[in-house]
Amino acid sequence: MRNTTLPSEWPVLLTDPSGRRAAKPRLTGRTMVLDKGLGLNAFEDLLSLSGDYIDIVKFGFGTSPLYPLPILKRKIDMAAQYGISVIPGGTLLEAAVKLDVVPGFFRQVLAMRFTGIEVSDGTIDLERGLRSDLIREAKSLGLQVFTEYGKKQSGSRIDCDDLAATAEQDFECGADLVTVEARESGIGVGLFDENGACREEDLARIRQAMPNQDRILWEAPLKEQQVALLKAIGPGVNLGNVPIQDVLALETMRRGLRSDTFELHKTPYLDYMI
Repeated sequence: MRNTTLPSEWPVLLTDPSGRRAAKPRLTGRTMVLDKGLGLNAFEDLLSLSGDYIDIVKFGFGTSPLYPLPILKRKIDMAAQYGISVIPGGTLLEAAVKLDVVPGFFRQVLAMRFTGIEVSDGTIDLERGLRSDLIREAKSLGLQVFTEYGKKQSGSRIDCDDLAATAEQDFECGADLVTVEARESGIGVGLFDENGACREEDLARIRQAMPNQDRILWEAPLKEQQVALLKAIGPGVNLGNVPIQDVLALETMRRGLRSDTFELHKTPYLDYMI
């Protein structure tokens, strides 16, 4: 008689051939997804399928105030059940700075139980002293702080020395991660050229100037950008602005379960049981 009993799980070697993927809460290999306005059902579907592989959800741009408050609160609470940090987009804080409503911004962030914020100057010019004050204020309120380096204008490049100096000051103020800007498109901004290809020389210079990559998060919305960073830095690279439909695909590349990064599983754990 044919045995129709389903196995309880896949062989462990097949779940992570790289042998290097940590469980949450992760300090490296973090994945940040960009939510541009998912409904509750779609958000719940995302978490039920991919919640274990998502570390940060950013409600992109200034979308947070446009949600009906009960829906926004429900999404934040749902993410918390999966151990996911939830932050509003940096553009919202930039708007709060410009409109002089920063205290109100922080009050609502706390009321809605966001777990962190993004401090950026991609659209406005943010004086160094104010940037530092915003980071310190957020940390004093018990929030995680993800700062961002780079401008959103097409053609903007990364000044490696300025990035390193900015990151050092951000970390001294308490920032948890520094994000390298690439927008949601990944085209012609920051590390990526007008075709979306990684500027390899720029990446090499940044890595030399900032040897500790564990505290850098690279916005990399396109597959080939993710592949380039995974090959250069390894499965522990922090990647952001990942489209929600690509979370599982990215996770396969982190683990060496896709041809693009198949070589990442050359040295499996010897203590795995098949």
